[in-house]
Amino acid sequence: MRNRELAVDHVWRASARLRALDVLFEAESWADVVRESQEAVELALKGLLRAVGVMPPRIHDVSDILLAERERLPDDLAVQADALAQASRQLRRDRELAFYGAEDLTPSGFYGRADAEQARERARLVVALVAPFVLPNA
Repeated sequence: MRNRELAVDHVWRASARLRALDVLFEAESWADVVRESQEAVELALKGLLRAVGVMPPRIHDVSDILLAERERLPDDLAVQADALAQASRQLRRDRELAFYGAEDLTPSGFYGRADAEQARERARLVVALVAPFVLPNA
């Protein structure tokens, strides 16, 4: 089953989050940049999967599904599937830690500018690759 409207909504919201990342980055809220980057990547990739007829599971990292369904992706994206999956995997690892921290770790003290730059670049890359295949007039 393919819900094109939901796929578009996911990718549109991922694109909107990219603008929010810039605000968080400017505020030097590094942990929040990491967390929101993960959200943008998750939404973009779930939108892509929906657009090609794959119902994404309710998990935060869809890298395994993306790789398993590579043949359904448009050719230009199929060759980028490894990079898309890597971005999803990497950011998923930091999802909860960047948001909640841990008894021995405070997110604002743990994540730095370099972490935020890397996360934001991953999110920008994923959205830039996915948007032309899902968003109308992208």
